[in-house]
Amino acid sequence: MLASTDKLEEMFELREEFMQLLCERFPGYYPQWPIDLSKKESQTLVRDTTLRGVEEIFESLAELKNAKPHRQTEVSQLDRAAFLEEMVDGLNYFFTTLKLVGVTPDELQDAYLKKHDKICRRLIDGY
Repeated sequence: MLASTDKLEEMFELREEFMQLLCERFPGYYPQWPIDLSKKESQTLVRDTTLRGVEEIFESLAELKNAKPHRQTEVSQLDRAAFLEEMVDGLNYFFTTLKLVGVTPDELQDAYLKKHDKICRRLIDGY
């Protein structure tokens, strides 16, 4: 079994492989990365790519049939595979955004751990 860091690295590598395939199939689909995030066109690309990820997350929510507070009946079926597939689609767009701006798996993990510690301290120490 791969270590969690190795799994994250693999996911980054697979996303980059797909991005390169897109660029081979559709030249210019993405600019050369990492992009310069201080430029307007780069910020627009990051915004658009990230919003595509948000759209996919919203699609996953459509699978949650009991999420409406006003619903009177309980729907016992959940298409978990469809829910997960849409979540993965969203995650792929977020990985694309991270790749475009040059974030590495180690950098993401470090930022994640730092934020995790921060939010846990808020709960322990008070906000």
